[in-house]
Amino acid sequence: MSNVEPDQPFSLPPSEVDGQPTRCGLIAIVGRPNVGKSTLMNALVGQKISITSKKAQTTRHRITGVRTVDEAQFVFVDTPGFQVKHANPLNRTLNRTVQSTLSDVDIVLFLVEAGRFGMADAKVLALVPEGKPCVLIANKLDTVQRRADLLPWLKSMQERHAFTEFVPMSAQKQADVDRLFAILKPYLPQQEWFYGEDALTDRSEKFLASEIIREKLFRLTGDELPYTSTVVIDKWEEEGALRRIAATIVVERDAHKGMIIGEKGERLKRIGTEARQELERLMEAKVFLELFVKVRSGWAATEEHLRSYGYE
Repeated sequence: MSNVEPDQPFSLPPSEVDGQPTRCGLIAIVGRPNVGKSTLMNALVGQKISITSKKAQTTRHRITGVRTVDEAQFVFVDTPGFQVKHANPLNRTLNRTVQSTLSDVDIVLFLVEAGRFGMADAKVLALVPEGKPCVLIANKLDTVQRRADLLPWLKSMQERHAFTEFVPMSAQKQADVDRLFAILKPYLPQQEWFYGEDALTDRSEKFLASEIIREKLFRLTGDELPYTSTVVIDKWEEEGALRRIAATIVVERDAHKGMIIGEKGERLKRIGTEARQELERLMEAKVFLELFVKVRSGWAATEEHLRSYGYE
């Protein structure tokens, strides 16, 4: 796995590849919660860097994924799903992340489920700055029974916004992913790459470890556990091809702690086992993982507490 942390030095990128000037640009992936943004990000990067689950707002941070294809470097930014239902401090913080990302990027990928468009989708679309190249990604195309049914839907979408391109696709199909790269490349500015050719993300292994643990937490607790739970890495030690990690799952109530631990500690043990196995595959290293659960009442209710847990 190749990570480039923001302050990590690397050799100067080329200005040409095979006689072609290099291109590089920032591309935001935006959409309502649970529309498939993280799945698309992982497909574009070619490796899992953004966690997924059926629980809304699984993605909480701005996560950058990098993919270099020939002379073009695509820097994708996965954002939290814009939350319109609950205006608590955590959701306001996540929504600010979406809004600030849109002002920084060169291209916006607006992700919707093919044939669908609701109020939550409209709220996100309204955030896209005027004049910013915006590509309509009709995801989960494989769920549409008749492609002809998409034509009236597409016409209604074109009336809502002046989309630069329309790309129906399934993130599970490599041919669709490759086609998207070809469509996006002309919109990238001609400039030097931001990262080395083999870089996949600007996030550290420590950050990815906390995210993988949180993914397993959400997947194995289902709808029982409120999404206002987070993971803090307490210890991170590297000994060659060995990682020693201790992490704390932070919840707001004692009842939530019981949900996570489970009967005789079986659920917490399974969360730890599945997280460790995935981390070993990602990092290509042996992982020793210890998990703890602590109650911190109201941690998600104030901006000060959110900042202390790494939320910007």
